Amino acid sequence: MKLWTPTGAVLALSAVALGAAGTHAVPLDDDARSLFETASRYHFYHAFALVAVGLAIGHARAAWAHFAGMAFLFGTVLFCGSLYLRAFGTMTPSFMAPAGGTALMLGWLLLAISVFLGRRNA
Repeated sequence: MKLWTPTGAVLALSAVALGAAGTHAVPLDDDARSLFETASRYHFYHAFALVAVGLAIGHARAAWAHFAGMAFLFGTVLFCGSLYLRAFGTMTPSFMAPAGGTALMLGWLLLAISVFLGRRNA
C-alpha cells in the first residue's frame, strides 16, 4: 500500500495535467485528439488500478500484487506514452503500444490472481 497507492495518485495527477493540456493548451486535429483522448482515458483507468493494487495488498498475495503494480506502471508508460507522443506528431517505435497494452492486460490478470490466492505467505 505504501508504494502503489501514492504511485497511483501521482499517475492520476499526471493524467489530469496532461488531459488539461491536451484539451486547452495544445491545438490538435481530430485524429490526434482521438489518440490523445484514448491515452488519457487509459492513463486514468490504470492510475486507479494502481490505487486498487495498493488497497488489495492487505487482502491478496503481496508478491503477485506487486507484479501487477509493476505491469500497470510499465504498461501505462508504454501504451499511453506512445499514444501521447503520436498525438503530438512524434514517431514512436512500433512495439511500444502493443507491449504496453500487453503489460496492462497482464497487470489485470496478476491482480486477479493475487486476490484469488488470498493473503498467504508469498
